[in-house]
Amino acid sequence: MMQATLSSKNQATIPKRVREHLNLKAGDRFKFFLQPDGRVVILPGIPISKLKGSVPRLEQPVSLKAMDEAIAAGAIRRHRK
Repeated sequence: MMQATLSSKNQATIPKRVREHLNLKAGDRFKFFLQPDGRVVILPGIPISKLKGSVPRLEQPVSLKAMDEAIAAGAIRRHRK
C-alpha cells in the first residue's frame, strides 16, 4: 500500500512507484475519473503524437461508397433486432 499526504496548499506528491507505473514525468498531464463506487482512477494523458502508427494501414483504401454501404448494413441489422 502507498500513501500520500495532502499539504496545506491542497497538493499531494504521487508516490514514485505510481509515477513509474504510469510512466509520468515532470510536466505530464493526467486525468482523474470518479467511479460510482467511490474509487478514483488516475490515467495519464496520451499526446496525439504517441498515437501515430497505432492503427495499421489498410492494404487498399476504402471508398466512400463502401463506407456508406457498411453503415447502412449495420443500421439495418441493428434496426431488425
